[in-house]
This record gives sequence, C-alpha cells and structure tokens, in this order.
Amino acid sequence: MRMTATFGLNQIISHGFGIFLFSAMVPLMRETVAISHWHLAAIGSAVQLAYLAGAILLSTVGHRFDSRWIAISTLSVASLMLLMMSVLDDPIVIGMILTCLAACASISWGAIVELITRFGKPSARATSLSFISSGTAWAYCLNGLLILFVVPLLGWRSAWVIAGLAGLTILFLTVQLLRNLQHKTSIDTAASVTSLSTTGLLRVIVAEPPARMACLICFLVGAATMPFSTWLSSYLAELAFASELNGMAWTVAGITGMAAGGISGKLADTKGHAVALILMFFCFAIGMTGFAYDPGVFVFLAGFGYGMMYFPMWGVIAAWLGQYYNSAVTMQINSMGMVAFGIGGALLNFVAGWIQESTGSLELLFAVIAIDALVMLLLTLYIYLRGRNSVQ
Repeated sequence: MRMTATFGLNQIISHGFGIFLFSAMVPLMRETVAISHWHLAAIGSAVQLAYLAGAILLSTVGHRFDSRWIAISTLSVASLMLLMMSVLDDPIVIGMILTCLAACASISWGAIVELITRFGKPSARATSLSFISSGTAWAYCLNGLLILFVVPLLGWRSAWVIAGLAGLTILFLTVQLLRNLQHKTSIDTAASVTSLSTTGLLRVIVAEPPARMACLICFLVGAATMPFSTWLSSYLAELAFASELNGMAWTVAGITGMAAGGISGKLADTKGHAVALILMFFCFAIGMTGFAYDPGVFVFLAGFGYGMMYFPMWGVIAAWLGQYYNSAVTMQINSMGMVAFGIGGALLNFVAGWIQESTGSLELLFAVIAIDALVMLLLTLYIYLRGRNSVQ
C-alpha cells in the first residue's frame, strides 16, 4: 500500500502538475506574461513531441538503467522545474521547461510500471497500477483548488511554488521507499529480467497478441481522448452552450477518475483484466455515443465515461502486460503503447482540423470519436472471448 500511495503521489507531480497545471493556469498567467496563441500552439506541439520522445527513449534504452534511479531523477528534475516556473516571464523559456516536464512525465510512468511489476504483488498489480495512474485525476481536482482558493490570494506564481514544494516533499518519501525496495526480493527472478533490443521489441509487438492488442488499444484511446479533450470546449461554444458546462464536464471526469482507479483495478485483479476493460470501454462508449447524439443532454455522461476509462486504463493495460512479460519488457511495451497513444491522438487531431475547416462544424468529429469508442469496446470483448476460449 505504501508503494502504491507513494507512486500515486509521483503521478500527481509528473502528470497532474507537470502537464495539466499549465493548461489550467494559462488564462491567469497571460495577465502578466505575454503568451500569444502562437506560443500556445508551439508549446502544445512541443509538449506532445517531448512526451513521445520520452516514451521512445525509455523503450529503447531505459532498461539499461535501474528504474529506481530513473524514478528519483525524473521526480527531482520535475520538482525543480515546477519551482522555476514561478519566476519565469519569457514564453519561450516557459515552453522549454514544459517540454522537459512532459518528457519526465512519460519516463516516470514507465519506471513506475517496471517497479510495480518487479516488486508488487501479482494478485494486486492491476489495483496498484490503476490507482497510481488515476493520480492524474486527483491532480485535476487539486489544480482546480489551487485556482479557486490559492491563486486569488497569492497570485498564479504561488501555485507553481506549491507544486514544486509538493514535488520535493514527495521526492523525500520516494527516496525512503526505494531504499527499502533495495532489501526487498524481486518478483522476477534474476534470469527472467531480460530486456528486448529495439528490433526484438518491434517484432514482439507485431507478432504476439498481448503486446499487439495493448498498443492497438492505446492507439484507439489516443485517437478518441486527445481530440475529445482538445475540441470539447470549442464544440460546446459552437453550440452556444454556457462555458460553465465545459468546466462541469471536466469536474465530473476528474471525480469519476479518482474513484475509477480503485474500482477498475480491483475488478481486474479479481475478475480479470478483460472484464475491467469491458466495463471501462462500455462506460466510455455509452458516454461518447450519447454526447454525439445530444451534446447538451449527455455532456455529463461523456465526462463520466471519460473519467471511468481514461485514468485507470493505463494501469490495467500495464498490469495485463505484466501477466505475459517480465518487468523490463512490460516497461518497454508499455512505453511503445504511449507512443501509439500519441500517434493516434495526433492523427485524429489533424482529422479534427480538417473536419472543422471543410464543414465549419465539429459535429462529425464527435461522431467519429463515438465510433472509435465502440470499436474499443468490441476489441475488448474479443480479448475476453479469446481468453475464455483458450482457458476452455
């Protein structure tokens, strides 16, 4: 439990503060920092590329380093950079810091996956990883509290100071935890903790069903969730809905994600990973289908489905891979899943721009997202049926 809680706090710092705090703080920061729309576009692209680069780097060379050292290093760098954000005024430097934070976030998650797979209890692996991955949802709520209660009193720079100090505090807890892990027996045997070359990794992803399915699911999740989060506010504005509706939808997503980690992980450990995936993708498909049909009525259902699927999905997928591969290979395949996620999101965001340009509306985009969600549900049903038939 201590390892799960500590790494969950790591996720709050790396993803919650490192990636999502800036997007929440932009309107407030622009009051004193000259951040233009071009700066925001460049930062968004750089952050996405950095996240992918971190995942690729981890999948190719990460296995050569101890994941304990990687976790400490990325958290240290992230904490210091969060503190630096409080004193910056140059948008270009801010973009460089955010780019480094994004790379740290993807590398940190991969290291956590390896450590949980190597040292965690197999019977509770999905619960641990899905709870940890839902740390991002907890950060959604913390970011909102900072903006509501701290920033009005102390200014936007105070939020970055608090985030950085929280990171340093969690760094201390992480160091203490990892020192204890040095004396803990690994689940993997010394002989089994072998990694794959880049060529071998690609061969496994193409040839072996668990790795192939995991990367395909990540691709489809990226293709659905990234355009949804990017264009939701624009679509609601297009339909002349109040801006508060967008904020309330994301609040529902955050609160749902906080609870979904424990629920989905426990279900995966007790009933099977495919069952948990079916539940998550069913909720997401229902939410996206309803939203595509009537956005005003079903926007909160869409937020619920998004929170139920997106936050714990990473943990359940990683735990599922851990059933078939050792900790090092699980980390590598999981990292390639993050790459697939980014590619899927980038492609559908490009399609979204084309739809907006050619039709003048985003209605078709959300229909495509709903179809994507249904495909994911069918894919997880196939995984479940395939697994049951293999047992029989």
